Amino acid sequence: MTLDEAQRLASRLRDELGRAIIGQHAVVQEILTAFFAGGHCLLRGVPGLAKTLLIKTLAQAIHLKFSRIQFTPDLMPSDIIGTEVIEEDRGTGRRSIRFIPGPVFANVILADEINRTPPKTQAALLEAMQEYQVTVNGVRYELQRPLFVLATQNPIEQEGTYPLPEAQLDRFMFNVVIDYPSAAEEHRILASTTGGDEPAIAPVAAAADVEAMRQLVRDIPAASNVIDYALRIVRASRPAGAAADGAPAPVRQWVKWGAGPRAGQALVLGAKARALLDGRSVAAPDDVRAVAPPVLRHRILLNFQAEADGIDADHIVARLLETVPVR
Repeated sequence: MTLDEAQRLASRLRDELGRAIIGQHAVVQEILTAFFAGGHCLLRGVPGLAKTLLIKTLAQAIHLKFSRIQFTPDLMPSDIIGTEVIEEDRGTGRRSIRFIPGPVFANVILADEINRTPPKTQAALLEAMQEYQVTVNGVRYELQRPLFVLATQNPIEQEGTYPLPEAQLDRFMFNVVIDYPSAAEEHRILASTTGGDEPAIAPVAAAADVEAMRQLVRDIPAASNVIDYALRIVRASRPAGAAADGAPAPVRQWVKWGAGPRAGQALVLGAKARALLDGRSVAAPDDVRAVAPPVLRHRILLNFQAEADGIDADHIVARLLETVPVR
């Protein structure tokens, strides 16, 4: 796949998503960036903002298998991975064990309200995301590729939830925040979704095209100053210790733990994917700045002082981008 072919594919994909999704251009851009970079997304937003429709439309536009998992407190790992059943041949009476794949055997997976299920089930999904395989009774089963997991969290209700620990949050490349639409966009939503016509989504790519795009992302060069810029942002997010490098005052005051090396990888890959989506052959420092909020907001652990002062991770990321210069 060439750069021009990749740009045309990305343009057609945006057009198809725009048939079903009104507005939310920044959210669509961030999800496509993570998708073509080979990462997974954590999507945070209140109910009713078309999170399910967005990920389902993405699967339709690329002709991929879509699976939706509603996470509940009684969901077990076997409910998402799959289970083995004993079957008996009525003619011979012979019994055999057959594996029935779960919903994780798909290309695009919506993990709805992942913080509603216990850690054991959360870990089963995250293992599948990282290893692209599941193990049942010592037998490994390969997952289909491409694999893209979009997990949602409801920020309103926190009672009876199991928040993902920081080590598991780090497995998600992006943490995307979806907000309410504008007045004009909401007017279009009300007008278009209360009639009898539904938008027809046409597939514009196949799984092989996605894999080719992901390989092309890794082939895009990133100059040493781009990698150095991503490195210095990550190291500046650490308040103290040998791994810290010139942490600014807001980090030393409000941050308990900074981002790890996986954040630097996500910054560089995200910058490359963003450049590819824009039709550019080289990643730039501005691409690193653009992907810094979704990459870092779930990887920076704030202290009690930040909570008391009303400071969130986005504020810290903004201060980092202000204080860390591009060389």
